[in-house]
Amino acid sequence: MRFFRKKSENAQAKATGHKVLLYTRPGCHLCEMAKETLMQQDLEPIEINIDTDPQLFEKFKHSVPVVEIDGKIRFRGHVHLRLLKRIVR
Repeated sequence: MRFFRKKSENAQAKATGHKVLLYTRPGCHLCEMAKETLMQQDLEPIEINIDTDPQLFEKFKHSVPVVEIDGKIRFRGHVHLRLLKRIVR
């Protein structure tokens, strides 16, 4: 009998070598595009809704999507594919 476990943040980081956070807002089409771009590079971003946290909302309200890779903010508003490929090599 096999047991299946839900993939945790640590498992995600181990699988790709990178921990990726995607700060988003509901209904944000740019956020959806950013997530798709990240997933095309075999990254599984952990989505964080900034509307649920007043501090995050104040920090990122005009710049979502925001992509943080390994603790460093790499993109705001748009994910540049060429730069993303360099970062995750």
